[in-house]
Amino acid sequence: MSDRPWLERYDEGVPQTIDYPEVPLFYFLEEGAKKYPDAPCTIFKGAKISYSEMVDRTDRFAAALASLGVKKGDRVGIFIPNTPQFVVAYFGALKVGAVVVATNPLYTAREIEHQANDSGMELMIVMSNFYNTVKEVQPKTKIKQIVVTNIKETLPPATAFLFTLLKEKKAGFRVELSEGDIWWEDLIADFKPEDRPNVDVGPDDVAIFQYSGGTTGTPKGAIALHRNLVANSLQIRRWMPQAIDGEEVVLMAIPLYHVYGMVAGMNFGMATGAALVMIPNARDIKDDLDNLQKYKCTIFPGVPTLYNAINNWPDVLAGKYDLSSIKACISGSAALMRETKEAFEELTGGVVFEGFGLSEAPTATHCNPLIGDNRVGSIGMPLSDVDARIVSLDDEVTVLPVGEIGELVIQGPQVFKGYHNMPTETKNTLRDGWLYTGDIARMDEDGYFYIVDRKKEVIKPGGFQVWPREVEEIIADNPKVLEVGVAGIPDPKRGETVKAWVVVKPGETLTGEEVREFCKDKMAAYKVPTHVEFRDELPKTTVGKILRRELVREHKETM
Repeated sequence: MSDRPWLERYDEGVPQTIDYPEVPLFYFLEEGAKKYPDAPCTIFKGAKISYSEMVDRTDRFAAALASLGVKKGDRVGIFIPNTPQFVVAYFGALKVGAVVVATNPLYTAREIEHQANDSGMELMIVMSNFYNTVKEVQPKTKIKQIVVTNIKETLPPATAFLFTLLKEKKAGFRVELSEGDIWWEDLIADFKPEDRPNVDVGPDDVAIFQYSGGTTGTPKGAIALHRNLVANSLQIRRWMPQAIDGEEVVLMAIPLYHVYGMVAGMNFGMATGAALVMIPNARDIKDDLDNLQKYKCTIFPGVPTLYNAINNWPDVLAGKYDLSSIKACISGSAALMRETKEAFEELTGGVVFEGFGLSEAPTATHCNPLIGDNRVGSIGMPLSDVDARIVSLDDEVTVLPVGEIGELVIQGPQVFKGYHNMPTETKNTLRDGWLYTGDIARMDEDGYFYIVDRKKEVIKPGGFQVWPREVEEIIADNPKVLEVGVAGIPDPKRGETVKAWVVVKPGETLTGEEVREFCKDKMAAYKVPTHVEFRDELPKTTVGKILRRELVREHKETM
């Protein structure tokens, strides 16, 4: 058998290898402006910015940043939700040679402080409702300059007027700036596109510090080069040969600060000449649905919890939305359950195909085929130019045969350079040209990979090994269950035991004993949850990943 059996399973039109241009990431935006100058690049609450206008704005913003002293290699923070301003700030910073440090809008002051200090950023671009939070931590950081934008600056005129009257102050967007800080519009007013400085930015320059690991330890800044992001954008684009350049409409609901939204959404969209429909808050399901229907979105990168929420939205169940424009949905961040996938495909007529990635290979490494055998429970096969292996958990070197469980290791052009200021972590993660993912997986004989769980999250009741994901998938098959999280909790007799946190579908009732009975004939006795807690909701990251660590912390606080 070939050591890369997946190559025989690629969809027609998907190449085994790609010729990557030696260009900076903003090449895609500039090419889009040449090919589709008048086509919308972003759509936000009805306001459209064309590709040519986006190039104009990013050139002006690059000139403005240079006027503030931003030089090649400087770190620029972006603390903005999914709005056109994020796109302008991101590509404007890259054009001046800066390194983008995108910050989670839900971060607390303490978390912002750590990221700012670790990255060494001296300038941050902030949405006005986050301004006071940043000012709180500024004295403890090296941030010298804050550029502030208001969400209304990219709204249609009538909507902006109503926002100013009715919501701006109440929602916290109306702020007074301290001396030295500057409003976005005042900053760029004095610059023209031709004022953009001539900075030599190439494929081997650093593009982003992407912070990861906040839920599993100290956040680490993954360093990605322009060539890493260009490669992954094209890998995703070429994985979907059915997509039509200049005609697709991407729903940007997953957050842009996260590498998944940044690369599989925004950068992929740029490489496709697509329109990006901006959603500042993906949890606003009505806003998601209204935009999906109004702009006839064709591509919807998302997470299982978001697809599941749409499946169960009352107005969707009542047939009030037409979502038939959707062609393809890449699902990432968490395991895609069969019920969620099948219900969403029936609802839209599109294909939901699970993929896999991580901040250290920004963002995707594996994906199920769009047309071919789409295997539920599998993350699919390696993308073009990606090699993957399963290595022994004992010696971390021996390559395991088909079907055996070990750590997933990866090679590919998108693999990052290393962690910022963390040489030991870098050495542990990048070994002999392979990226050690920390994910436990197996490969079947056709080259499809299956994630078993995170290496650090295995539960060990009485010496046995239980993978939370396996238990979650079985409980999620219960038709009364909306969401479930599983983790290990301390146990005086077994050392650790299995606990499930369950959200029941509206109108349904369920008991802990019923959950356990549902599990008993589907798994070994030591895997069956000894504790079941019912919740109205589960804690999640902004991309919808259930925070098992947070569930365990809350459990310990009640002991």
